[in-house]
Amino acid sequence: MGSLPPVILAWAPRLVTVGIPIHGAARGGGILAPRNPHEPEGAMTFISHVECTICGHRHDAKRLLTVCAKCGQMLAVRYDLERVKAHVTKDTLTSRPPGMYRFRELTPLDDGEAPVTLGEGGTPVLALPRLADHLGMRRLWAKDEGQNPTGTFKARGLGMAITRGRTLGARGFVIPSAGNAGGAAAAYAARCGLPCIVIVPRGTPPAAIAEALIAGAHVFTIDGSIATAGRVAAKAAPALGWFDLSTLKEPYRLEGKKTIGLELAADLGWRMPDVLLYPTGGGTGLVGIPKAYDELRAMGWLSGELPRFFAVQAEGCAPVVKAFREGAETTTAWENPTTAAAGLRVPSPFAGRQMLRVLRDTRGGAVAVSERQIEEAHRLIARVEGIWTAPESAALVAALAVLKDRGDLARDAEVLLVFTGSGLKYAPPALPAPTHLEGSEEEVLLRVQRVVRP
Repeated sequence: MGSLPPVILAWAPRLVTVGIPIHGAARGGGILAPRNPHEPEGAMTFISHVECTICGHRHDAKRLLTVCAKCGQMLAVRYDLERVKAHVTKDTLTSRPPGMYRFRELTPLDDGEAPVTLGEGGTPVLALPRLADHLGMRRLWAKDEGQNPTGTFKARGLGMAITRGRTLGARGFVIPSAGNAGGAAAAYAARCGLPCIVIVPRGTPPAAIAEALIAGAHVFTIDGSIATAGRVAAKAAPALGWFDLSTLKEPYRLEGKKTIGLELAADLGWRMPDVLLYPTGGGTGLVGIPKAYDELRAMGWLSGELPRFFAVQAEGCAPVVKAFREGAETTTAWENPTTAAAGLRVPSPFAGRQMLRVLRDTRGGAVAVSERQIEEAHRLIARVEGIWTAPESAALVAALAVLKDRGDLARDAEVLLVFTGSGLKYAPPALPAPTHLEGSEEEVLLRVQRVVRP
């Protein structure tokens, strides 16, 4: 443990290093490191400004930003949408290669800036006719983010954040994670040759830890939740002079996740669904997708009201659901968070007030589902549509039944589910054992027939 930085050593009684020890940490400078000498000169192409989502204070878009310098709240990038509209058309977009940088003009990239990419974005929107029939619905879709390079939607946000961090002078990255964000951060940091620290709670899915380790990240586990990991990251990042990628505590991940909404608009023929369900942990996509829709509406590319947004959480960790039901302005910390859906195990989301604003402004809501409901839905969506999705996404399927039963979904409403990841990155739900075949050919055939046609 002697080679660890002092800020890590302070947490040593509860922190366990996994794999690679830290050597040669960058020194000094904090996150406002010197700008990259290869960065193109001049203003960012279409950015108007970066502002606080609460107090409105504007920040220098050419600096590596975290939270509002005045009130400590979440920042958001704003664009000169008239210039964007004059520069690009819908036809131009559809002629470009698929992927999230098809929408480059609505991202914070500089002129000529090459993104750190593994081909993220361009995921399909899948019709779910058999699930819809099972639930008594008519129009049901899923955006399958499990087909991203790292197996989840985290590829979008982390690809964008690491692209901007690299350009703006970051020397390394630190991320607290429930699993998938850490793996994605490690992959994109490796892609651009910068070091990365990933801090995850004990019990994080092994595939996510393996993904970070194989990409060369410094991976640590810690007792507690992602909130505990976040407190370590908040001290480690400035001590090392690296950039903290904590959810919505910098403005760039939001711009990557926002591209889900940009793609959905194009995928559905430049219209919006009636209802959108989102599995809600940190909530970047829940804030980002309506941001995308609002930008497209301001450009005249979409019309009408926003979809009704519903946040879906697990009963064992539901701070957004609780705050929504109580009429609170923001969320409060959830004590003893427990759920097998690791991405929903976020007890203290930083952007609680922004998420609640989305839910209320769109006349949506918030739903908590049980572990049993998630597990049953996990098997159901695979059985009727052939999709082995992540448990967080299965929670959406469970929530559909709840919303329909309580009258929140009309039978003919067009509903879209954001499936955030692949089930291959998680332990499967409880399943029956396969049937072993043995004996003579006749006995084997008889056994097959009895199983298939009992």
